[in-house]
Formats: sequence, C-alpha cells, structure tokens
Amino acid sequence: MNINSFPTKGNLIIAKNSLALAKQGYELMDKKRNILIRELMSLISQAESIQSQIDSTFSYAYKALQRANIELGISQVNAFAFAIPIEDSVTLKSRSIMGTEIPLVQYDNTKKNTPDFGLFNTNSALDEAKLQFEKVKDLTIKLSMIENAAYRLAYNIKKTQKRANSLQNITIPNYETLTKNISNALEEKEREEFTRLKVIKSRI
Repeated sequence: MNINSFPTKGNLIIAKNSLALAKQGYELMDKKRNILIRELMSLISQAESIQSQIDSTFSYAYKALQRANIELGISQVNAFAFAIPIEDSVTLKSRSIMGTEIPLVQYDNTKKNTPDFGLFNTNSALDEAKLQFEKVKDLTIKLSMIENAAYRLAYNIKKTQKRANSLQNITIPNYETLTKNISNALEEKEREEFTRLKVIKSRI
C-alpha cells in the first residue's frame, strides 16, 4: 500500500490489516528462524561427532590394511579388493523442516557382514581392514547427508533472516507510519467538520 494513500476510513482499515499481517508474518519468520537454527546446531554437533569417528576409524582401517599388505602382499590384497562389489544401493530421498528440503540418504547395509571373497589365502588382518572400511563407508554416508542438510538449513536461515529484517525494519514501520498519518488526518477532518457544524448552528 502506498505510504501517501488518500486518508479515508477504507484506507485506514486496509493499512491496519496490512500492519497486523506484517506483524504476524514477522512472528512466523522469527519462529521459523529459531527452529532452523536449533536444527542446524543439532546437525553441527552430530557432524563433529561423526567426523571424529571417521578420523579414528580411518586410522585403524589403514593400519589393518598395512598389516594385510605386509602379511599377504600388496598384489594379492589388490586382487581381493576387486572382489568387493560396487555400492549401488544408495537412494536419495528428502524430508521437510519448515519448508526446507533436507536430503535423506538410504542404502542397503544388510550384506556388509557377509564375505565377498573366499577364506582361502586370506587372514584376520584383511577381514579387519574390510570391516573397518565398511564402517568408514557408513559414517561417510551419514556425514555427507548431515553436511548437505546443514548447508541447506544455513542457506534458508540466511534467507529467513533477510525476510524477517525486511518486515521488522521496513514494512512494519511503514505501515505504522501510514496508519498514524491516516488516523491523524481523519481526526483533523472530524475536528474541522465539528467546528464547521458548530459555526453553522450558531449562525442559524
């Protein structure tokens, strides 16, 4: 609504309704921002925990792989590595948090404990390396999902913050000023009309 709208009761009603709507919109934006921030803080905490697990698991997995390379030979371990199937069960879905689409990664991990190569010419070091790298895969999938979700939440928090600031600092003050100006103008007209009627009555 134009800040210079003609002072009428109709425009005053429109201005008041717009002001109420802007305040309601700001409250909703503020609530949405707070919810998204809480979700983001939770994801950041989870990401830090998983990253720490990945670092330690990677370290243990590489040590197990080194032992297998030493005991079996690099060429033989490399041959066994080709027996590991490519992970093709990963599916990507999504869920919504206050209108923000969050990725949800799913995959079939029911076969991760089944052997992919024969027990002949293998040892416990190779089995341990495979087990630890399976854990790394699990953690990496979880971390990628969490980091992607955190990025999207951060982007939407920034966008929501801009909208909330616009409502709080521009839209609401403009409608408050408009409502006040129209109210003052109508009151002034009423006073002028009352004075005019009073003068007319005195002359009659």
